[in-house]
Amino acid sequence: MDEVAFRAAGSADVDEVVDFWSRAAENGARPVDRPELVRRLVEHEPEALMLATLNGRIVGTIVAGWDGWRANLYRLAVEPELRGRGLGRRLLAGAEERLRALGAERYCAMVLDENELGRSLWESTGYTRQGEWRRWVKPVLEDGGPPDKGGLGG
Repeated sequence: MDEVAFRAAGSADVDEVVDFWSRAAENGARPVDRPELVRRLVEHEPEALMLATLNGRIVGTIVAGWDGWRANLYRLAVEPELRGRGLGRRLLAGAEERLRALGAERYCAMVLDENELGRSLWESTGYTRQGEWRRWVKPVLEDGGPPDKGGLGG
Protein backbone atom coordinates (compact mmCIF):
# COMPACT_ATOMS: atom_id res chain seq x y z
CA MET A 1 0.00 0.00 0.00
CA ASP A 2 1.23 3.51 -0.80
CA GLU A 3 1.95 5.98 1.99
CA VAL A 4 -1.08 7.41 3.78
CA ALA A 5 -0.91 11.15 4.49
CA PHE A 6 -2.68 12.88 7.37
CA ARG A 7 -3.90 16.49 7.34
CA ALA A 8 -6.71 18.79 8.39
CA ALA A 9 -9.63 19.19 6.01
CA GLY A 10 -10.15 22.42 4.12
CA SER A 11 -13.18 23.90 2.40
CA ALA A 12 -12.13 22.28 -0.89
CA ASP A 13 -12.49 18.83 0.76
CA VAL A 14 -16.08 19.21 1.93
CA ASP A 15 -17.90 17.55 -0.98
CA GLU A 16 -15.49 14.63 -1.03
CA VAL A 17 -15.85 14.20 2.76
CA VAL A 18 -19.66 14.06 2.50
CA ASP A 19 -19.40 11.53 -0.34
CA PHE A 20 -16.88 9.48 1.67
CA TRP A 21 -19.17 9.41 4.71
CA SER A 22 -22.09 8.22 2.57
CA ARG A 23 -20.21 4.99 1.78
CA ALA A 24 -17.73 4.51 4.64
CA ALA A 25 -19.41 5.82 7.80
CA GLU A 26 -22.07 4.26 9.97
CA ASN A 27 -25.07 6.49 9.29
CA GLY A 28 -27.95 4.76 11.04
CA ALA A 29 -30.15 7.03 13.15
CA ARG A 30 -28.28 10.14 12.00
CA PRO A 31 -29.41 13.17 10.07
CA VAL A 32 -28.12 13.30 6.50
CA ASP A 33 -24.68 14.91 6.21
CA ARG A 34 -24.91 18.22 4.39
CA PRO A 35 -21.95 20.02 2.80
CA GLU A 36 -22.88 23.38 4.33
CA LEU A 37 -22.66 21.95 7.84
CA VAL A 38 -19.29 20.31 7.20
CA ARG A 39 -18.07 23.57 5.67
CA ARG A 40 -19.23 25.43 8.79
CA LEU A 41 -17.23 23.02 10.97
CA VAL A 42 -14.09 23.47 8.87
CA GLU A 43 -14.43 27.26 8.97
CA HIS A 44 -15.21 27.36 12.71
CA GLU A 45 -12.48 24.98 13.87
CA PRO A 46 -10.04 24.45 10.98
CA GLU A 47 -8.06 21.62 12.63
CA ALA A 48 -11.06 19.65 13.91
CA LEU A 49 -11.81 17.52 10.85
CA MET A 50 -8.79 15.32 10.31
CA LEU A 51 -8.28 13.36 7.10
CA ALA A 52 -6.25 10.37 5.99
CA THR A 53 -5.53 10.42 2.26
CA LEU A 54 -4.05 7.87 -0.09
CA ASN A 55 -2.93 9.02 -3.54
CA GLY A 56 -4.89 12.23 -2.97
CA ARG A 57 -8.16 10.41 -2.15
CA ILE A 58 -9.83 10.59 1.29
CA VAL A 59 -9.68 7.17 2.95
CA GLY A 60 -10.31 8.08 6.59
CA THR A 61 -11.75 10.80 8.80
CA ILE A 62 -12.18 11.74 12.42
CA VAL A 63 -13.58 14.87 14.01
CA ALA A 64 -11.72 15.98 17.13
CA GLY A 65 -13.88 18.76 18.55
CA TRP A 66 -12.76 20.97 21.38
CA ASP A 67 -14.94 23.61 23.03
CA GLY A 68 -12.41 24.70 25.63
CA TRP A 69 -13.78 22.26 28.19
CA ARG A 70 -14.73 18.96 26.55
CA ALA A 71 -12.95 16.86 23.95
CA ASN A 72 -15.37 15.07 21.63
CA LEU A 73 -14.48 12.49 19.01
CA TYR A 74 -16.84 11.46 16.26
CA ARG A 75 -17.12 10.57 12.57
CA LEU A 76 -14.23 8.10 12.75
CA ALA A 77 -14.55 6.34 9.40
CA VAL A 78 -12.19 4.29 7.27
CA GLU A 79 -12.57 3.21 3.65
CA PRO A 80 -14.08 -0.30 3.87
CA GLU A 81 -11.37 -2.05 1.81
CA LEU A 82 -8.65 -0.51 4.03
CA ARG A 83 -10.11 -1.51 7.39
CA GLY A 84 -8.04 -3.72 9.67
CA ARG A 85 -4.74 -2.10 8.71
CA GLY A 86 -4.42 0.31 11.65
CA LEU A 87 -5.67 3.40 9.84
CA GLY A 88 -8.45 4.05 12.37
CA ARG A 89 -5.96 3.75 15.23
CA ARG A 90 -3.61 6.22 13.54
CA LEU A 91 -6.43 8.72 13.02
CA LEU A 92 -7.51 8.31 16.64
CA ALA A 93 -3.95 8.76 17.93
CA GLY A 94 -3.60 12.00 15.93
CA ALA A 95 -6.94 13.27 17.21
CA GLU A 96 -6.02 12.47 20.82
CA GLU A 97 -2.68 14.22 20.40
CA ARG A 98 -4.40 17.35 19.06
CA LEU A 99 -6.93 17.42 21.89
CA ARG A 100 -4.32 16.76 24.59
CA ALA A 101 -2.26 19.70 23.26
CA LEU A 102 -5.37 21.89 23.59
CA GLY A 103 -5.77 20.91 27.27
CA ALA A 104 -8.10 17.92 27.20
CA GLU A 105 -8.14 15.74 30.29
CA ARG A 106 -10.72 13.23 29.06
CA TYR A 107 -11.90 12.16 25.62
CA CYS A 108 -15.53 11.44 24.81
CA ALA A 109 -16.33 9.30 21.77
CA MET A 110 -19.71 9.18 20.10
CA VAL A 111 -20.37 5.67 18.78
CA LEU A 112 -23.67 4.27 17.51
CA ASP A 113 -24.88 1.29 19.57
CA GLU A 114 -25.18 -0.96 16.52
CA ASN A 115 -21.69 -0.11 15.23
CA GLU A 116 -19.96 -3.27 16.42
CA LEU A 117 -16.84 -2.75 14.31
CA GLY A 118 -16.44 0.76 15.68
CA ARG A 119 -17.08 -0.34 19.25
CA SER A 120 -14.33 -2.95 19.00
CA LEU A 121 -11.82 -0.29 17.94
CA TRP A 122 -12.81 2.07 20.74
CA GLU A 123 -12.66 -0.70 23.33
CA SER A 124 -9.29 -1.95 22.09
CA THR A 125 -7.83 1.55 22.46
CA GLY A 126 -8.89 1.93 26.10
CA TYR A 127 -12.32 3.54 25.82
CA THR A 128 -15.17 2.23 27.97
CA ARG A 129 -18.88 2.71 27.58
CA GLN A 130 -20.24 5.04 30.22
CA GLY A 131 -23.39 3.25 31.37
CA GLU A 132 -24.87 6.01 33.50
CA TRP A 133 -25.23 8.44 30.58
CA ARG A 134 -27.51 8.44 27.57
CA ARG A 135 -27.35 11.06 24.88
CA TRP A 136 -30.37 13.34 24.54
CA VAL A 137 -30.99 15.18 21.28
CA LYS A 138 -33.43 17.76 19.99
CA PRO A 139 -33.55 19.10 16.44
CA VAL A 140 -33.30 22.85 16.01
CA LEU A 141 -36.51 24.07 14.42
CA GLU A 142 -36.27 26.60 11.60
CA ASP A 143 -38.65 29.00 13.34
CA GLY A 144 -36.71 28.74 16.59
CA GLY A 145 -39.19 26.42 18.27
CA PRO A 146 -41.48 27.22 21.17
CA PRO A 147 -41.04 30.49 23.09
CA ASP A 148 -38.60 30.56 25.97
CA LYS A 149 -40.18 29.56 29.29
CA GLY A 150 -38.00 31.60 31.62
CA GLY A 151 -34.67 30.04 30.76
CA LEU A 152 -31.39 31.78 30.03
CA GLY A 153 -32.68 33.49 26.91
CA GLY A 154 -35.61 35.25 28.48
